[in-house]
Amino acid sequence: MSLDAPQLDAVLLVGAAVTLTAILAVRLSVRAGLPSLVVYLLIGVLLGDAGAGIRFEDPVAAHALGFAALVLILAEGGLTTSWPEIRPSMRLGVALATLGVAVSVAAVAVGSHYLLGLDWRLAVLLGAVTSPTDAAAVFSVLRRTPIPHRLRGVLEAESGLNDAPTVVLVTLVSSGSALEHGVAGFVGVIVYELVVGVLVGLAVGFGGGWVLRRAALPASGLYPLAVLALAVLGYGGSAVLHASGFAAVYVAALVLGNSELPHRQATRSFAEGVAWLAQIGLFVMLGLLVSPARIGVGAVVTALLAGLGLTFAARPLSVLVCGLLHRMPWREQAFVSWAGLRGAVPIVLATIPLAQGLGGARELFDVVFVLVVVYTLLTGPTVPLVARMLRVAIPDEPRDLDVESAPLDRVAADLIQVSVTDESLLHGVEVGELRLPRGAVVSLVVRGGEALVPDPRMVLRHGDDLLVVAGRRVRDETERRLQAVSRRGRLARWYDG
Repeated sequence: MSLDAPQLDAVLLVGAAVTLTAILAVRLSVRAGLPSLVVYLLIGVLLGDAGAGIRFEDPVAAHALGFAALVLILAEGGLTTSWPEIRPSMRLGVALATLGVAVSVAAVAVGSHYLLGLDWRLAVLLGAVTSPTDAAAVFSVLRRTPIPHRLRGVLEAESGLNDAPTVVLVTLVSSGSALEHGVAGFVGVIVYELVVGVLVGLAVGFGGGWVLRRAALPASGLYPLAVLALAVLGYGGSAVLHASGFAAVYVAALVLGNSELPHRQATRSFAEGVAWLAQIGLFVMLGLLVSPARIGVGAVVTALLAGLGLTFAARPLSVLVCGLLHRMPWREQAFVSWAGLRGAVPIVLATIPLAQGLGGARELFDVVFVLVVVYTLLTGPTVPLVARMLRVAIPDEPRDLDVESAPLDRVAADLIQVSVTDESLLHGVEVGELRLPRGAVVSLVVRGGEALVPDPRMVLRHGDDLLVVAGRRVRDETERRLQAVSRRGRLARWYDG
């Protein structure tokens, strides 16, 4: 179907208006404590046949566009994830993304078959599409929930890795080829796809990083494009080998995001913007695919009952099994169980059987859509409250120090701007008493609009702005030291080491 000039103009007008509306809606969703996906899905529903009358009923196109958007979202997740922070939690995150998914799928499938009357194929598909957590939903809620890095790392690792096995499972079950070679063959296919996908991602990540560190591109704006293209290359290369492209793209992006690449901060910012655009387009498209008039009472009841079983039985059971293997305290298990948010991923996975024309796939899609919306509204806003009730939340950092940073890519360092607020105990401390780690130095102090080059005996005052240059290897340690002195003053040397 071709578009003439007036039609193209209308598409651009509507597309720009929807994008701007969705961007502004982020502030509303954050204030309400909701993942932005709910707002975007609502925009799509209002634009569809229940509202503005835009018709979109192509499940094959939805499947293809959904996977393309997930590739970009996973790439951003890998590029912005700190490996040192998630490394201690990686083993448990991998367990939740594999063993935990298997336990959850089995529990939901058994309950759906015996309690809801679904046939085994649809029951397994319902368990498979609803078991993975969604990276975008998890990240958006965790940004406002102060929890230890260990728990944050577990949830981030799980949400970044569990797409890969579930995509393989849903594809095999939808095509009817899951048990063609028996249970052993089925498990072997999943293991092959995951292992080869990870290996391809590692090869693309390390190889691409090596090339970019030695390439002299004519414009800095080409580096973010190159990094994102490398992540997509990992997906495509893995798919050609009939392996998991989602595992490849996340691993490749994780390696690239933690490598010393030129213009690394600009690359992360670019990837974040592209991921937001992909999320907006994905959620609005999925909202268009839904027809509220078609969703009957039976689909709503099935969604509510399946969601109850998933939230209060299958998910806790999967976390319990993995937590016992990795010795996680029960309070942390309960929080990880509640904070495993669903989002676009289950709805996108539900387009796989829909695109293949599987009997009952349309009803399955409607059930998954209702389940995701209802239980996201239930769990998303309550995650900070649950963290406090379970006593796994950590106190918010005191606002006694304002810290901003900018990259100095040519010298592999960061420029940190520190503002000494009225509550900060940096007041009265000499520059030499900061005892910053080797590789970091206070290069400038701005006081009353005047830039001063400090000496070790210069005493800091309220209202001062410090410019600290820190090598990238000691950047986090430098910020921790500044925060410690700001809270403890000179005694930070004893309190905080």
